Amino acid sequence: MPESKHQRRVTGRVAARLAAIVLALSLPLTACTAEDPLAQQAEAGSNKNYIAGDGSVTEYAPESRGEPVQLDAKLFNGKSVDSSNWQGQVTVLNFWYAACAPCRAEAPELQSLYEKFKDEGVQFYGVNLRDSKPTADAFERNFGITYPSIKDKNGSVLLSMTEYVPPQAVPTTIVLDKQGRVAARILGMADKSTLETLISDSVAA
Repeated sequence: MPESKHQRRVTGRVAARLAAIVLALSLPLTACTAEDPLAQQAEAGSNKNYIAGDGSVTEYAPESRGEPVQLDAKLFNGKSVDSSNWQGQVTVLNFWYAACAPCRAEAPELQSLYEKFKDEGVQFYGVNLRDSKPTADAFERNFGITYPSIKDKNGSVLLSMTEYVPPQAVPTTIVLDKQGRVAARILGMADKSTLETLISDSVAA
């Protein structure tokens, strides 16, 4: 069935929004210049750049958190992930890609926090914005990451998150409360003790 004019307009608006987000996250404001083998596996060009966050933390009061996050995506292992199944659990989303230096720097601490909180029902998901599966797998092996990552090279998860709280930098870490709402966001490399406190607060709530 041919697309209606309305469908073409909606599709065009979504494509334009997604293009703007991807462009913003690829601007060369700060370059990842490390020449390690892992970084060399990442794609060339703008994929070796990132918008650096300053580690600033935004917390959201329960009454201002809005609706639960809704996303449906695929993990690198091929399994589906649906946020409707996250009710009753605290969820941590970390936006990353392999050639991003602060993503590599924070990876061991994210894994440490995952190990600390997993028995309390806290789940971690990486959201990889740039990499192929072999590159993402190499990153996870290199840093001992055992929690799964969503493949988001097409930007669909990134786009859906802008409805709730824009990531705005790579890396960005978002903590969702037990209702699936955004409780806190860290722009840039996450400080371990700060993220630990944010998770603990959401677990206790």
